[in-house]
Amino acid sequence: MKGLKIVVLAKQVPDTRNVGKDAMKADGTVNRAALPAIFNPEDLNALEQALRLKDKYEGTEVTLLTMGPGRAAEIIREGLYRGADNGILLSDRAFAGSDTLATSYALSCTLKKMGKIDIIIAGRQAIDGDTAQVGPQVAEKLGLPQITYAEDIVSAEKGNIVVKRRLERGVETVEGQMPMVVTVNASAPECRPRNAKFVMKYKHARAVSEMQNADEDYIALHNNRPYLNIGEWSVNDIDTNAEELGLSGSPTKVKTIENVVFQAKEAKVLEPTDADMGELMKELIANHTIG
Repeated sequence: MKGLKIVVLAKQVPDTRNVGKDAMKADGTVNRAALPAIFNPEDLNALEQALRLKDKYEGTEVTLLTMGPGRAAEIIREGLYRGADNGILLSDRAFAGSDTLATSYALSCTLKKMGKIDIIIAGRQAIDGDTAQVGPQVAEKLGLPQITYAEDIVSAEKGNIVVKRRLERGVETVEGQMPMVVTVNASAPECRPRNAKFVMKYKHARAVSEMQNADEDYIALHNNRPYLNIGEWSVNDIDTNAEELGLSGSPTKVKTIENVVFQAKEAKVLEPTDADMGELMKELIANHTIG
């Protein structure tokens, strides 16, 4: 069989595992400048599923698609370092302030522009919103079937895709027809590490907006090595209705924000001795923590 054309939807997100007092702005939006930006964890699980299909089916092409500012090209490089073939950065001020509805609309318009795609794979949800809505909304807007909570894409042959899903009370295996949208759980295998050969090949890969202040030698390098040019599309490169983009296309509004600070209670340091362990057990039994 011929190779598959796979697009992985990925997002650069603020690292919400290291949230400080300046993490939120007064208007209720995330202060992204105050938090380090990372590759959304479940999107890395999704990328690994795409790369496993590439390993399995010769001729398969894996493309990353992300929407964000110029710095979001960093996660495309991360994908290239792990084995992806190329990527597209969707970047424009018109997309600023998008909620899941506006984001899925912009992504779906971009995917239509990209032509025939066999499988669209995304992480279940992003850690900055935890909505799990973008993948299913993209499927709905494209009129495609979808399989959610995927833990393993078992096969994708002869127009059919077989997926193992991780559900609350067990696992099920389902089959569907391509083209298909698949969203992947964090329980799926972790993404493979960077490949040193790919790092050396793509370490100078840049999107157009990242090349604005580049010197002549760097521009010449990119002209001589086309694979270093990360595709960057703006709102003018896709067919859209401006009213469905950005803030104007985002019905979700933040009503209020409450900061919750967890404070450590009294702590006790114990030595790893039988005597200290014995005293701890007596104390826990006495205050009815156990027993």
